[in-house]
Amino acid sequence: MDISDILRDLDHHAEDPFAAHEEDYSPSQPSGEADLQSLTRAWINERGTTELLPWPQDNLIDRISTRIKSQVERIEQLTGDMDPTTNFTLIILQTELERWKFLTRSYLRARLSKIDKHTLFYLSTPEGRAKISELEIQYATRRQGLLHSHFLDSFLAAFPERLRDLNDTAGGISMIEGPDEEGAVFVRGLGSREEGEREDGVVVKGRGRDGDAEWEVGRGEVVVARWADVKGLVDKGELELV
Repeated sequence: MDISDILRDLDHHAEDPFAAHEEDYSPSQPSGEADLQSLTRAWINERGTTELLPWPQDNLIDRISTRIKSQVERIEQLTGDMDPTTNFTLIILQTELERWKFLTRSYLRARLSKIDKHTLFYLSTPEGRAKISELEIQYATRRQGLLHSHFLDSFLAAFPERLRDLNDTAGGISMIEGPDEEGAVFVRGLGSREEGEREDGVVVKGRGRDGDAEWEVGRGEVVVARWADVKGLVDKGELELV
């Protein structure tokens, strides 16, 4: 048996290459390859902007966690087999598993980094809470509680009680800092989704110091723009972060 035969044997799970067994595949569920593409896109988007993006609502992370667990169990079953074919298959499976684990860890760390930086911002508004998962809410609440206790023990206790709040808005100035929506991002044009519009380009309306302007981003073209100017187009699927 040569490498081509081994790869063909791996293609036996082509419908869902990350399922441990054929019976794990369900036509009603996205395939492993589809989940990997969704995870990769979510990872790129999350790392591409300073604002926390909404938590996936289609149970993507739960499915990925289940797939990783199943793959770990499959690898454990194959470990110890001295057959050269099995050993080579094991190497391929372990390499693929590490790719999934890296993307998942990096995606979650990118989100936690943003939550750590603007914890009160995401906890204090319904819009902010809608973007984070239940576990992230628990983490952020616990972290903010510990941080506030530390500040009280360190210096806040010496302040008058009315000056101890970390979310004070006295004088019309909020102490809660949010993400920088004016930061620059790289985006790629995917084409307009509006009826009657040209499908190969999308118009971006930008704001500048000397005045506002509009420019057309062609399909496949990569440009640098303010996140606030392209956020709506990214949500509509006419632009994607790169």
